[in-house]
Amino acid sequence: MLKDRLREVRTERGMTKKEVAARLNIDQSTYGKYELGKREPDYETVVRIADLFEVSFDWILVRTDTTRPEP
Repeated sequence: MLKDRLREVRTERGMTKKEVAARLNIDQSTYGKYELGKREPDYETVVRIADLFEVSFDWILVRTDTTRPEP
């Protein structure tokens, strides 16, 4: 699920929810709701999250298990 991927990649990168929210320029509670599964990010935010963590859009959306697309 999306919420699990968000938590997984954030903790692997050693970042807090507050740090991620600041980097995305969104409220900390909004990001927290993404990780709790109480709210879903819009398309633009998913793209920004994927860019921030340097993972594929499809991985964030649980459409693949490959974090980066093959070249």
